[in-house]
Amino acid sequence: MANWRRDVKRILVVGGGLIGIRHLQAVQAHAACELVGLADPDMSIQSDVPRFAKVGDVRGPVDGVIIATPTHLHASHGIEAAERGWHMLIEKPVSETLESAKKLEMVLRSKNIRALVGHHRRYHAVVQQLKACLEDGLIGQVVNVSVLWAMRKPDIYFEGNWRTDGGSPVMINLVHDIDILRFVIGEITETVALKGRSLRGSTRVESGAIALAFENGAVGTISFSDTTPSPWGFEAGTGENPNIGTTKQDMMWITGTKGAISFPSMAVWKGTDWGTAAQPVAFEPAQNTRTPMEAQLDHFVDVINGDEPLINVADAASTLAIAQELENQLASPPLIKPPNLLE
Repeated sequence: MANWRRDVKRILVVGGGLIGIRHLQAVQAHAACELVGLADPDMSIQSDVPRFAKVGDVRGPVDGVIIATPTHLHASHGIEAAERGWHMLIEKPVSETLESAKKLEMVLRSKNIRALVGHHRRYHAVVQQLKACLEDGLIGQVVNVSVLWAMRKPDIYFEGNWRTDGGSPVMINLVHDIDILRFVIGEITETVALKGRSLRGSTRVESGAIALAFENGAVGTISFSDTTPSPWGFEAGTGENPNIGTTKQDMMWITGTKGAISFPSMAVWKGTDWGTAAQPVAFEPAQNTRTPMEAQLDHFVDVINGDEPLINVADAASTLAIAQELENQLASPPLIKPPNLLE
């Protein structure tokens, strides 16, 4: 790891939305970072820091840029930053399309620019612990996994912004869960998705169910909704997001040939067959010494100094490809319609 504590990096944040402000605050609090300022066309945002209406207005030196703009702008802002020689942290999903992600990757290579993609949940100590446990065979070979993500987003979340029509929870929220599944279980090879009904009268996706197949033979499901208040979801279970209430309830359950484990509590069960009840095994979940956002920023400083990104554009594009395929499936009519038994 680079000795970043002695090497302060000048960081520009682009995008003043919810996640952009969290990045800005993290940069301000980081001992190895100096905030260059915030670039966003709304000059009323965060007026207590140096402000720029657009990236092109920045004239001073920049070592790294954090791109937290709407998804459709990620690639263009990334290319603009690369042209100026800035290493970058790009929020998830990496881009709006695979084509724009590929174009961004080509520019990064041609300019020798390193890019870290902001799937920050990989930095959770308990996520890394889960990955290690599964790789070490704690529950044997993984057979199936079930994920539940359900919360009610306030209506104002969708009013007068890019989320009004394009605020599907697949791209905004489940892209994280998809990345975690790829990270801890393995590559996803097949998906089938069904769309739930709209309760807000919008054409965008609000809820649905997804079936998954993994390269290693495991299978899984994801049920999701952004119209239903519940205690289940990564944010609620881990308490990672200050804007979302914490419940500390599990939201992912994994079964294997020797037992089962639930996340984030890391409750482990071992058993033999159905003739004997599975028994709980004492197991302590790992605790963060740094918040995932802080740990990600630590790593970004290392990336600026020359380290390889934990998740680069090509890796993030694999997660994007799955999310896009799910969006396409959710927008399509069901493959099979049940017969009308009353006819």
